[in-house]
Amino acid sequence: MRILIVGPVRSAAQTGNRVTSQRWARLLRNLGHTVRVETAYKSQSCDVLLALHAKRSALSMMRFRDHWPAKPLILALTGTDIYRDIQHNSRARRCLDLADHLILLQPCAADMLEPKLRSKARVIFQSAIRPTRIPSPVRQHFEVCVMGHLRTIKDPFRAAMAARLLPTESKIRVSHLGAALNESMKLRAIAEMARNSRYQWIGELPRGRAMQRLARSRLLVHCSKLEGGANVITEAIVASVPVISSRISGSLGLLGEDYPGYFEVGDTQGLAELLSRAESNEKFYAALRDSTIARQHLFEPKIEIQSWQSLLDELSC
Repeated sequence: MRILIVGPVRSAAQTGNRVTSQRWARLLRNLGHTVRVETAYKSQSCDVLLALHAKRSALSMMRFRDHWPAKPLILALTGTDIYRDIQHNSRARRCLDLADHLILLQPCAADMLEPKLRSKARVIFQSAIRPTRIPSPVRQHFEVCVMGHLRTIKDPFRAAMAARLLPTESKIRVSHLGAALNESMKLRAIAEMARNSRYQWIGELPRGRAMQRLARSRLLVHCSKLEGGANVITEAIVASVPVISSRISGSLGLLGEDYPGYFEVGDTQGLAELLSRAESNEKFYAALRDSTIARQHLFEPKIEIQSWQSLLDELSC
């Protein structure tokens, strides 16, 4: 099949939408399909349209449906779709009706859909490949990794603020990987480093180096206020790196509702307590790690491939 993937791209930075589009294109090509990735549908010839982001791809979806009423239209729902736009935006809600199938990145997202739409939903976990070489952790301190661009919705400085509250004897250091997408975020990161010896903003790294940095870390800290299903959590799970995450639906669906490493969104003190406990309490750290390892089977590449093949087989019926 000729598959056209359309979705918004903010900039040259490796944002979530860009990364997702690229990795799905590779996967679908490996399944034998012809795949193009564009920012919008403009009457390109294709057999299937795969739209990423309801609100921001709405015009593409409506144009495609007008031109091709019977061709398959798949909508992959992002975090902002699920937890914001489809609740308040009429255009985003209309896209749910236009789509033949809805892709969710974790099962908790289905709770946000109206019952009549849930039959369209297919959960496809994003897979990750375990690094071939796991670097040894840094010995002189307890390295905590934050991965994500500096955007308000990611609450990017929460881990740094929590690190300020740690006891003097703590060896925790926060390494933040991700680009500053505007000047104010860049200046804040620089100012945070100047006042906080436990925080280092590294910026955006090539993917291979970023994965090695994650793999050597003692923890991944994910502070997002809203997320559809963060790929970095999947990558941490597969690398056996325990996660401490804000208690949001997107993380509950990946880590499990009974995972012991959650703090409430914006709770700096709660995050600091979890960080301190993970550093000082071996049993708690082991519980985080064991819970992480127990989820690894969900994110094997063969499972994602099977999920996509099953969905595409439905389109051929």
